[in-house]
Amino acid sequence: MAEAILTTQGLSRSFGPLKAVDAVSLQIARGSITGLIGPNGAGKSTFFNLLTGALHPDGGAVHLEGRDITGLSPSKLFALGLGRTFQIPRPFARMSVLENVMLAPTEQIGETVSGPFMFRKRMQEQETRIRKRAMEVLDFVTLGASADHPAGKISGGQMKLLELARVLMGDPDLILLDEPAAGVNPVLTETLIGKIEELNRQGKTFVIIEHDMDFVMRHCDPVIALAEGRVVFQGSAEQALADPVLLDAYLGTSVDA
Repeated sequence: MAEAILTTQGLSRSFGPLKAVDAVSLQIARGSITGLIGPNGAGKSTFFNLLTGALHPDGGAVHLEGRDITGLSPSKLFALGLGRTFQIPRPFARMSVLENVMLAPTEQIGETVSGPFMFRKRMQEQETRIRKRAMEVLDFVTLGASADHPAGKISGGQMKLLELARVLMGDPDLILLDEPAAGVNPVLTETLIGKIEELNRQGKTFVIIEHDMDFVMRHCDPVIALAEGRVVFQGSAEQALADPVLLDAYLGTSVDA
């Protein structure tokens, strides 16, 4: 069994009487592309938000690389190597694609009160390095030609690639993707899948929420299913396709093997 890069123990979060995440204990294998599936309201997005510090759990714990990261802020988690994208991209629409990517790195000198006045040379050198790295990342995700375009003017699929580019600026070991294929045309979906698989070959671990079951079955292994805040299935894509509960509740009978 592959070493776990992330584990949860009894992770829980309620909203009033609703148990959105109910004592979830699982492991994410290092180097995997794990698919997280389940019907609307199953707790998938809440689970992501607990992992990435957007929400604090009512109970339980999260460990990354053996370190307790429960309740840490998103910025601290980003610095520790945990990045995530959102189902609906949120770029700074009036800024360029390049500027959006350059904003991603934390602890930039120019963001401090005294930086532009007391450390101008260091700030300029840092900005040059960040710009160079940002262009390398944009070229990787096929957005280099759009670097100077306003981020609000690119297509929805390109915005998903921009989200990935911003995450890659932190060089995370674990990347959580929230419905990366939703609303994306087939050509850009294939581009996105290709980049995910290339990064995975380089050693990056992915957890992907996705309602496109053909996407999950073709590109994710293992697969974890949530329902009513609980884990109801863990196994390979092949096992998921043969599981009668999943076939009935989530997959239907039209998914191609």
